[in-house]
Amino acid sequence: MFASDPSKNIAIPKLPKEIEFLSDIALNLWWTWNPRGKNLFKLINPYLWKESSHNPIKMLNALSPEDIAALAEDETFMKEYQYVHALFRDYMQDSRVYAEEEPLPVAYFCAEYGLHHSVPIYSGGLGFLAGDILKESSDMGLPLVGIGFMYAQGYVRQVIGSDGWQNGANETIDKDNAPIERVLDENGNHFTIQVPFIDPPVYTSVWKINVGRVTLYLLDTDVEQNDPWDRGISSHLYVPDMNQRLRQQIVLGIGGYRVLEELGIKYSILHLNEGHPAFALFERVRSFIEDEKMSLEEAI
Repeated sequence: MFASDPSKNIAIPKLPKEIEFLSDIALNLWWTWNPRGKNLFKLINPYLWKESSHNPIKMLNALSPEDIAALAEDETFMKEYQYVHALFRDYMQDSRVYAEEEPLPVAYFCAEYGLHHSVPIYSGGLGFLAGDILKESSDMGLPLVGIGFMYAQGYVRQVIGSDGWQNGANETIDKDNAPIERVLDENGNHFTIQVPFIDPPVYTSVWKINVGRVTLYLLDTDVEQNDPWDRGISSHLYVPDMNQRLRQQIVLGIGGYRVLEELGIKYSILHLNEGHPAFALFERVRSFIEDEKMSLEEAI
C-alpha cells in the first residue's frame, strides 16, 4: 500500500556503492547510543560533525561530491565503516523478542520524545523518558510503535544573552536536514490524513524516525490543505493558547489513532505516557462500540 522510494522521502547525497549503507545508519538513531556509530560520523569530518551539532544528515549534505568520493578511498574510514555496518546489520536482524511468542506491538503515545538534539521535539524529563523507552524497547526486542508530533519549530532553547538574562530561542527543524523520513502513500506522495471530528477539516502528514528496531511516527499539520491557524497546531511543543493546546491533543490522540489504522498497524495495547494523547482512549472506546454494534447487526 505504501511506497518506499528513498529518493523521495529523504534529502541525502548519492553515496558511492562502497559506502551506500552509510545512509541507512545515518537515518537510524541507533548510532546515538552506540559509541562506534558516533565515532564513524566524526571520522568523516570532525569540524563539520561539530558544526552540524552531531547531525549526520546535515553533515553529509554539507560535504562536496569530491569529499564523499574520497571516503571510499580512505582506508581508516573504510575499516571503521565496515565494522559499524556489521554491528548495525546484526542488530537490526536480531530476531529475539521479549516474549516467547511474538505479540502485536504496543502503541505508545506521547507529546514529546527526547531522542537526540538533531531532532528537537522535546522539552525535558518526560521526553527523555519516552525516548529511552523506545531505545530500550529496541534493545530488548519489545514490539512497540510510537506516535508523536513533528514540531516544526521545536521547543524553546534557553540561551544567555549579552545582558546576562536567560532568553528562549526557537530551534526550527530543517526537515530535509534531519534524521527523519517522509512516510509515502502508494502514489509516492507524502502520506496525509484528515483528522476525524474536527470542522472545518484539519489534515496531518506523517513522518517517521527509525529508533533501532522501533518506528516512531510523527504528525505534522504544516501542510497546504490547512489554513495558517491549523498549520500551527504542530508548530510548537506545549503552545500557551489553550484552544490550540486542546486541538493538539485531539490531533495527537484521534489523529494518531487514525494513522495507525490507515497504516494497517495492529497493536495489542494502547499506552499513553501522559495525558496529552488522552483522546486516543475515547477513539479506542468508540471503535469498540462500533465493532460491537456491527457484530450485533450481523447476528440479527
